[in-house]
Amino acid sequence: MSATPTIRYSSSPVVARDVATLHTAVERLFEAIDAASVMELCEQILTNFGVQGRLHWRRQEPSPAALTHQLDLAEDPQASRALTLEWTDQPPSEVMREQLQWLGRLADIRLRHLAETSRLYEAISRLALAERLQRALYAIAEQAGSEHDMPEMMRALHAIVSSLMYAENFYIVLYDAATDTVRFPYYVDIVDTDPPPPDQSLPLSEMLYSLTWSLLQEGRALMGSIDELKQQLGERYRPLGPSCEHWLGAPLLRAGHVVGGIVMQSYRADTHYSQHDLELLNYVAQHVQTAIERREAHIELARRVTDRTAALREANRVLRQQVLQRQHGERLQAALFRIAELANSAESLDEFYASTHEVIGGLLYARNLYIALVDEESGHLTFPYSVDDVDKARPPRAHGRGATEYVLRHGKPLLAGPPEIERLSALGEISHFGARSVCWLGVPLIWDGKATGVIALQSYAPEHTYNERDQELLTFVSYHIANALQRKQAATSLKQAYSGLERRVTERTRALALANRDLREQIAERERVERRLKYETLHDSLTGLPNRTLLLQRLEHAMQRYAANSTEQFAVLFIDLDRFKVINDSVGHLVGDDLLFQVGGRIRACLKTRDVVARLGGDEFAVLLEGIAENARPMQIAERIIRELEVPFRLGTKEIFTSASIGIALANPQYRQPEELLRDADAAMYNAKDGGRHRAAMFDDRLRREALSLLDMESDLRHAISRNEFEPFYQPIVELSNGRIIGFEALLRWHHPKRGLLLPGDFLLVADECGCTEAIDWLIFEQACTQAVRLIGTEGFITINVSGRHFRSADLDLRLLALFDQYAVPTRCIRIEVTEHALLENPTQVKQILQNLQSQGVGIALDDFGTGYSSLSYLHQYPFESLKIDRSFIIELPPDESETQGLAMVRAIQVLADSLRLKVIAEGIEEESQRQALLRIGCRYGQGFLFSQAQPASHWIKADHPVLLA
Repeated sequence: MSATPTIRYSSSPVVARDVATLHTAVERLFEAIDAASVMELCEQILTNFGVQGRLHWRRQEPSPAALTHQLDLAEDPQASRALTLEWTDQPPSEVMREQLQWLGRLADIRLRHLAETSRLYEAISRLALAERLQRALYAIAEQAGSEHDMPEMMRALHAIVSSLMYAENFYIVLYDAATDTVRFPYYVDIVDTDPPPPDQSLPLSEMLYSLTWSLLQEGRALMGSIDELKQQLGERYRPLGPSCEHWLGAPLLRAGHVVGGIVMQSYRADTHYSQHDLELLNYVAQHVQTAIERREAHIELARRVTDRTAALREANRVLRQQVLQRQHGERLQAALFRIAELANSAESLDEFYASTHEVIGGLLYARNLYIALVDEESGHLTFPYSVDDVDKARPPRAHGRGATEYVLRHGKPLLAGPPEIERLSALGEISHFGARSVCWLGVPLIWDGKATGVIALQSYAPEHTYNERDQELLTFVSYHIANALQRKQAATSLKQAYSGLERRVTERTRALALANRDLREQIAERERVERRLKYETLHDSLTGLPNRTLLLQRLEHAMQRYAANSTEQFAVLFIDLDRFKVINDSVGHLVGDDLLFQVGGRIRACLKTRDVVARLGGDEFAVLLEGIAENARPMQIAERIIRELEVPFRLGTKEIFTSASIGIALANPQYRQPEELLRDADAAMYNAKDGGRHRAAMFDDRLRREALSLLDMESDLRHAISRNEFEPFYQPIVELSNGRIIGFEALLRWHHPKRGLLLPGDFLLVADECGCTEAIDWLIFEQACTQAVRLIGTEGFITINVSGRHFRSADLDLRLLALFDQYAVPTRCIRIEVTEHALLENPTQVKQILQNLQSQGVGIALDDFGTGYSSLSYLHQYPFESLKIDRSFIIELPPDESETQGLAMVRAIQVLADSLRLKVIAEGIEEESQRQALLRIGCRYGQGFLFSQAQPASHWIKADHPVLLA
């Protein structure tokens, strides 16, 4: 009702004004169809009661407040509200209250009946919907197993979904994640005039940010109008295709992954989808996905069955053909065996020809057959065998232009009927032909690559003709017939030649006996030479001892025995004579060779018979000791050899003394190659030489670790050069009186990736041995040049150390000057430090290089003065500007003002330098007392830990130290 009525009542007792009207109103009350009707009828009854007040619906509260001016008549369970009478004047009397309560009970009963009826109707509606959904699901499941093709199934699914909701516009999209493509196997739309092809896969990127793309990417159901979907998807939405009024889509999922979707669209303004439709489609979509998967699996299975059936049918056909071919091949093989057998068993050629005819007749139609051969002497064509229904006789004839001669002339088969004969006759290839046959087949008989005969078949009956397969078969058989004929004729020739052969064999046997005697003598001589060569190959020509090759063979056998039985212990001794080069250079090579011969004999005398002594080359020997009972035994034998070699050697009129250093390597399971044992014994020998020579040393884990460490160090050095891990650290050179920096010395440091910062003493010796020193120095030179200007400006100087190896290059000065010029470093800011050892190797070349550098303004300093030869000739021959006193002299300076020999030595160097006008720089100053002592003797410059350790360039650049000119 649009307005709530107001009912007035009098204060007098209420009496029903019209009992019939009241009765009718009560009956209508129990027939009311809804709550509004109940309220309207209650108003009529209250009017009949004469009640004045307003009747309205009041929302029920959990704890309603007590109200004195209104009365709740009945409750509506459907809407959770109460039908309330509100009065404005006097409250009703007790009698009226009873009548109102009676009316409320009637209204309450009717409202409850209406609520129960509505609930039952809703239950029936839900039951009907569930039944309809169940039938739809059954129908979907039936489609998966039906015999319909995929389009028919899709149309059936569309009809099933249409029975549940509005689905006039409906499409199914399938997504392939592997190729990121989609396919629309079913698409029905009343507006879209350009639907996608059902069998064509489209890239998903072509529909980027469309509703279908969003459905597949998000994997959840989407529903709403275009405006609502824009709000849901945000800026990523992009319209594609006709615009619809309302859109609903549900994803198809497999194991949690999106494999497609079902979409419905409404172009009607009065048709929208509800949340119930969304939930229903989301539920149905999974059954549709199952049906599609089962149907696709069924189709795939049917396709595979069809393909398999076709493959089996084809395989069966091929198998039958193979069986037929095999049977045919077996017959052909039997025929060929028979022909080969006839070649050996037939008594005469006539018998051979007849039997061959019989064999060919078993393969194809051969009622009329003849064999033609060319006579070698006359050149005529002969027919040694002929069976023909028409031409009974075939006499020999000269070569003409017949079909047989055509085959001989071209050396290839001829399969011809009357038309082909006419054609060849027209071409002039064939001028005459015997009895005209329906089909003629001839193939050449090839001997030694030349056609020397023909075997021909012909048929006079139309029902018997030949084809290309018969031609191939007869051609194949003709090869074997030709071979058999050749063997038969060869057998005849062999018999004729046999008698002559026996005579020649007798004569040849006599000559062969004489040649055989000479050959045995040559073989004996050759065996003797081979034994001599083998001995010389495995033995040393000077000492007669085994050489390295034989030793390695014996070592390999010993290692095999040791691997099979660890008790078969053995050892290798590596022996090197001490100072043999001095002996060789002093008394000559002949005496040296004699000494080596006697040394080999003495070593051999110290060993058992089974032990092996080998000369490896030069003054190096090796010994293989087998059957060692205890590990101390090799050392005892080594000491015995050393004592034996201590005895002087009498060589002619001279008495020669020598000694030996011996390295020992014991067998170990870790060795895999004999060369590894020799290598470790050699390393132990060098360890013995380093320990003072004239002794023996055992290879142990320490030597192995040192060898591996040396190998790793060499590898790390080469990698460090390529990775530029070397850096110059700069130690300041200061003025001793005030500590001001006048320059820096660039010192080498290595940033090892595992061992940290390494000093030159940790790796320079290894670098020098592996030839990396020069490459490292040039890296330091280049870095020093790049940092020079920032370190010293244009007033100070940087000292770089140049080792003696660099002076072997005649263009060292040119390379250094080019480097300074490349980085714009003034030459007066660079000083070159050289040691006394660097001046010894090539004095003339070194002097020329230093003079050239000095003439270009580069300062030259003599480093470590006093530790070498300390020849005064160096100081006036070379263009030195300064000399550096080695720290070994500085540490000897007294801590007080007393006079010591060390102080006197340093004072003498200072006086010498002053007289030659050379600057003196003291190295290694660590104590203040050393600085004071140097100042007392007049030394002006120095460097050492007292002032600073060597630091990277970044330290000095940030420190901003002042640099003064020396």
